[in-house]
Amino acid sequence: MELRVLHYFLAIAREENMTRAAQMLHISQPALSRQMMQLEAELGVKLFTRSNHNIILTEDGMILKRRAQEMLALAEKTRQDLR
Repeated sequence: MELRVLHYFLAIAREENMTRAAQMLHISQPALSRQMMQLEAELGVKLFTRSNHNIILTEDGMILKRRAQEMLALAEKTRQDLR
């Protein structure tokens, strides 16, 4: 699990839309979808309930959202401490 992928996951969770998240991240929507499918496969859980217009986090997705926020905050704090 890479920090970059967690950043992508949080963007999707925030936007609740894969296309808007991809635009915000400046990557293609298929590439973002592929990254999320790989993350779900790596973790062995479904993170999103997808529909045509929005994306809703599953219970596992909500757990990952909290942990991803913690991990990214810790990574940023570590960068700042080392400067």
